[in-house]
Amino acid sequence: MNKIYSGALFLCSVLGVSAQEVVWQKDIKSSTQDFLSQVTTTIDQQYLITGSSIQTGNSMSKAGGKSHLPTANNQQPNNGYDFHLVKLNQQGEDIWEKYFSGQNHDFLSATVNTQEGGFVLAGTSFSGKGLDKKEDSKGGSDFWLIRINEFGDELWQKTIGSVSDEEARAVIQTTDLGFFVAGSVQNSPKGYGSKDVLIVRLDKNGKELSQLVLGGKGLDEVEKMIPTKDGGALLGVYSRSTSSPNPSQGGGQDHSTQHSKSLSGYAKSTENFGEGDYWIIKLSKDGKVEWEKNFGGKGDDHLRTLALTSTGYLIGGESRSERSGNKTVGIEEGTDLWLISLNERGEDIWQKSYNFKNRDVLMGMSVIATSPNPSKGGGSENVKGILLGGYTQAEGRIESDDETFWMLYVDYNGNEQWRKHVKGESRKREERLSDIKLNRDGSIILAGTSAEELGKENWKIVKLGDSQIDQLIEKQDIKIYPNPVNDYAYVEIGAPSTSSGQAFEAEIIVYDMGGRQLQSLKTKNKVTKINTQNLVQGAYLVTVKTNDKTASAKLIKK
Repeated sequence: MNKIYSGALFLCSVLGVSAQEVVWQKDIKSSTQDFLSQVTTTIDQQYLITGSSIQTGNSMSKAGGKSHLPTANNQQPNNGYDFHLVKLNQQGEDIWEKYFSGQNHDFLSATVNTQEGGFVLAGTSFSGKGLDKKEDSKGGSDFWLIRINEFGDELWQKTIGSVSDEEARAVIQTTDLGFFVAGSVQNSPKGYGSKDVLIVRLDKNGKELSQLVLGGKGLDEVEKMIPTKDGGALLGVYSRSTSSPNPSQGGGQDHSTQHSKSLSGYAKSTENFGEGDYWIIKLSKDGKVEWEKNFGGKGDDHLRTLALTSTGYLIGGESRSERSGNKTVGIEEGTDLWLISLNERGEDIWQKSYNFKNRDVLMGMSVIATSPNPSKGGGSENVKGILLGGYTQAEGRIESDDETFWMLYVDYNGNEQWRKHVKGESRKREERLSDIKLNRDGSIILAGTSAEELGKENWKIVKLGDSQIDQLIEKQDIKIYPNPVNDYAYVEIGAPSTSSGQAFEAEIIVYDMGGRQLQSLKTKNKVTKINTQNLVQGAYLVTVKTNDKTASAKLIKK
């Protein structure tokens, strides 16, 4: 671990020049090609940085003090990639560092907070039983899932696979406290094309409940999955396939087929518009397909990220397509960012395109939401703005801001408000953003890799105190007591008194760790009693909204 730099980091804005000092910056050094996959923000604003690294020297697990060098069983150290986790506090200081190793390559792709505390890790393992891996390989590469507590200690793990190659890409927690894991399976005898989508549903203890294979005649790769308000999930897939009606169904309306008691299939029924499309699939809480949509032009369109809004969803990625198919915006150069707002039925509301020149890559998206405004018809006014993060790769000529983290902020209709390049104290030759998170206090976490030459990628994490975002998130005081709580809690709102003496109105909303709304009530009182009897043990977020002001606090259910 390198020291924290609390010096000056400058943001160069295309809409003018502004200088800003970072809250902190953390550089995690490496002599190999390390992959950073995600930053996960906990409810108390700590940060879990996850990815894949090759351990060198005397790497020690700071969580338990356990070395992954030769073990008591005289096993040789792993020379391949391992799951690598680093937890930081709000100030960017180390809390713990942890590796999970098999005897071959193991790549960590996705992490999710659990309602009860801790995390679930989802990745791809090429390892058999040995070192930290407790189950044999199923053949080829498999899903490898590990549940840990907040200190990084393992609670359980699961290896899921077949004789085919499986690759895990995303994980979410469901409303019954179980999990959906999404990834890909190649050349499966139960599949539809060269690469299909695989969804595995598990209970909270890691017991496998069902599997679903989805695909068309070609290649389909999962890029993102998010939980939906109704307890289901939204899948974002990069699709290079045509429709594949199941023969046993005769190409009718029901495209699903039951392969076995726990494995079912769903044949893609929509057609691609071009070489590659955004394929969006809505799953119910029991893992059934509710609807699917394709978005694309005649070229190659690569979906990267999804976000939940109050009225539907945002989907974003890169596009090489001109205005064609059902794509209503064109491109300027290389690949442009393509953002689509959808309603809850998957119908597009608007489409926008953005360009930084060369090949623009979108890696993350956060939504700033506010209370609906009935006088303006509600609807899109629930989304105040959207923060996008990514980087630009050079194609042909080299631009001054290529290979540098960037942020793009747009309003609820997708109209650009500002853009900034984040260069840091010292700029490396290649800096590629992996993830961006907007915190409740208006600060921003950017995480990615930084390298002077290929094969020596460091992890680079930057926390920004962005005044422009901070102004959008108007805050007020909120207190919750008792906390932890059993059956009832009191929410005290520190709202300003009005000059007329009239009572103010507020909305109190309780969210789970997946961002799903569990209950909502309106109040005109500064102290309001809420019922927490139906909440399971764990952590929740209580948000209070008065006009455009927002306050959030952590609630613990015993």
